[in-house]
Amino acid sequence: MDPHLLTTFVTVARHGSFSAAAAELGYTQSAISQQIAALEADLGLPLLSRRPVAPTPAGRRLLEHAGPLLLRLRAARADVLRAAAQPRHRLRLAATPLAVNAVLADRLARARARQPRLEVTLLTCGREQVSAMVAEGEADLGLADGIAAPSDPLRLPDTAPMTTAGVAEEELMVALPTGHPLAGRAALHLADLVDARWLQTPLCPLTRLRDLVGDGFPAALDYRGDDVHTVVNLVAAGHGLTLLPASALPARNRSVSGTPDPARGVPLASPRLVHRVELLHGALPPGSAADLARDLSP
Repeated sequence: MDPHLLTTFVTVARHGSFSAAAAELGYTQSAISQQIAALEADLGLPLLSRRPVAPTPAGRRLLEHAGPLLLRLRAARADVLRAAAQPRHRLRLAATPLAVNAVLADRLARARARQPRLEVTLLTCGREQVSAMVAEGEADLGLADGIAAPSDPLRLPDTAPMTTAGVAEEELMVALPTGHPLAGRAALHLADLVDARWLQTPLCPLTRLRDLVGDGFPAALDYRGDDVHTVVNLVAAGHGLTLLPASALPARNRSVSGTPDPARGVPLASPRLVHRVELLHGALPPGSAADLARDLSP
């Protein structure tokens, strides 16, 4: 199956338009039509209905495979180029919003002090995007975080073969308003909170909690962003509970002005879970990227 034809098919399906796909890919509309016809002839099945332009059942099935296949091809190309690349002093580090905690920020600072010429561009994105960016060579290194049992690896998307290593683990806290009835507890059990009102956020997907404990955890508010301060403010305003690493919550129960902090964290007693950060990278020839990967590791 020709990857160029597959790329054209994915683009047409995404836009629902031959002309829009032609504009994005730099072909004429006629050339796009010919490429789709060639792919359909190769498979012996119609993949797109024409009016309106939409995937057929066979086309929807192909789309399920197309993304991972094309990603693997891009990852293979990036891996070969990365292995042959000359050392560079400008590096791109992709990270999830909670991955660069105080410990890793300090390690990054020490690494830059040891490499005065090192220039780092830090890009924040979701966990799947971190894996894809590293696989495709858009980032030299990645930092991804998530909820896991102590010392257990994260469940990362299968984008391409790459090296992963745990670089930090931190206590998880139940984040709740300071005036919440449970705010004074010494610790909380997740199983006792299945009927509480929760925030649905990319930082703490409720599907993960349901995997760990079972049904429950109703979403009181669905926040699609990834700003940690916004999540803390939503918790403080009573929109729902969430799990956060200890470093993401106020360090003290009372601010400098003497007013109570709007939200606080109570340690999670069970199940035994941690906030884990992992370093992701492909082949790293000797140079700045390999040095930075070593410096970010414990």
